[in-house]
Amino acid sequence: PQQRSSSADMLSVSLRDCEAWQSEGLPLSTASNEACKMYDATLTQYVTWRNDTSLGGIEGCISKLQAADPNFVMGHVIASGLELIGTGRSVLLDDQLASAVRKTVELSKTQSITERERLHVSAMEMFSKGCFPKACVLWDEILLDHPTDLLALKFAHDTYFYIGHQTEMRDSVARVLPHWKPHMPLYSYLKGIYSFGLLETKLYDQAEKIAKEGLALTPGDAWAVHAVSHVHEMRAEVEKGLKFMEQTENNWKKCDMLACHNYWHWALNFIEKGEYEAALGIYDSQISKRCFSSEAMLDTVDACSMLYRLELEGVKVGDRWKELQKVTKPHREDHVLLFNDLHFLMTSLGAKDEETSRRLLETLWELAQAPGENHTHQLATSIGLPMCEALIEFDKGNYSRVVELLLPIRYHFTDIGGSDAQRDVFCQLLIHAAMKSQNKRHQKLARSLLVERDAFRPSSPLTDRLVQRALALHNLD
Repeated sequence: PQQRSSSADMLSVSLRDCEAWQSEGLPLSTASNEACKMYDATLTQYVTWRNDTSLGGIEGCISKLQAADPNFVMGHVIASGLELIGTGRSVLLDDQLASAVRKTVELSKTQSITERERLHVSAMEMFSKGCFPKACVLWDEILLDHPTDLLALKFAHDTYFYIGHQTEMRDSVARVLPHWKPHMPLYSYLKGIYSFGLLETKLYDQAEKIAKEGLALTPGDAWAVHAVSHVHEMRAEVEKGLKFMEQTENNWKKCDMLACHNYWHWALNFIEKGEYEAALGIYDSQISKRCFSSEAMLDTVDACSMLYRLELEGVKVGDRWKELQKVTKPHREDHVLLFNDLHFLMTSLGAKDEETSRRLLETLWELAQAPGENHTHQLATSIGLPMCEALIEFDKGNYSRVVELLLPIRYHFTDIGGSDAQRDVFCQLLIHAAMKSQNKRHQKLARSLLVERDAFRPSSPLTDRLVQRALALHNLD
């Protein structure tokens, strides 16, 4: 305890007050030094993926921030912005969140604030309405004049990720990098953030190099660890991936907002190897426990994806779906991200909850009829609903129908957001459906897709297993 309080004291000394923010060219419109410091503490925890218990975590810091200056506009921006960016609450269904957003917008009109802060309010409001690309334009607008505004950079990075804009995600960081200097707070974390954009645009060598530069500066950067793990995953470097996660575990497991996801990456290596018990062991000891405890969307979709991938491999996961359904069911009508919706549907299908599956589809269809400017609702008809239907048809054993639904849109899977590694479950789904289809053309397609997969990720044990399965199923071995 004594050590904890001393680290808290040290951190509170280094947190930036009004004058410090002013001198960095990022003035905050409040006279409260405490509000400025708590804003910094909240931002720091967001960037480092770690709730610092000595400061009361993000929640505690936001409470202190709002108590110090209830009219501090950027305090409201970061508080509501983090709720929104978590994607577990929708302003269409959550009056409290909708009210918080409205309050921030109204406050920005009565307070004397800078143009940068005004743009932050507009971007947050756009995000709340589901106008994700417009929000990103506004954050990039801020970064043009204020390249060291880390809140704008992180919100843009996360939102580009949610809409599958991989090149923009990379370039928005590349544009600001020269303006950052090693003495600046959180400088090293830009390496991991940039690395992620590089790897999602398939620049794996560069991504690995930059992430490891970040880790040399800050070994506890869970996002940089995550980037290296992605590189190993995309190259099917299973043993390297396992060894890397094992060697670094003690550095990142305390980053409570990302640890579950890093354990998910660890478990993917075991699925790749066909060591299903080891993967289930990580699911039971880490992923499910962390998901049930946090109920965070990232942890939740990881749990859904892990069980679904194991079932595709023929593993029986028992009652785990029903347990997970307790977390996903309340979100069946959120429709914040199609990526989330698809993972919730995996769970309701796995749990044999037809009513929840039906309700998810019905409500998404309703929103798709009048999408307005909402990015998710706009994509529902062309991408979201066909992908949902494919999951349902696969569950029913209508494999030919799954191929008919997914094949025309396979090069648009990116639009649902997430990473290449996360979306691979849908590529696997198409292969399994084509393989199991009675249609000879589909069977030929399955073998063709496996050749394509092997060309991009050579030496993948999972691909080799699928090739053997296809040959056996099609009597070609």
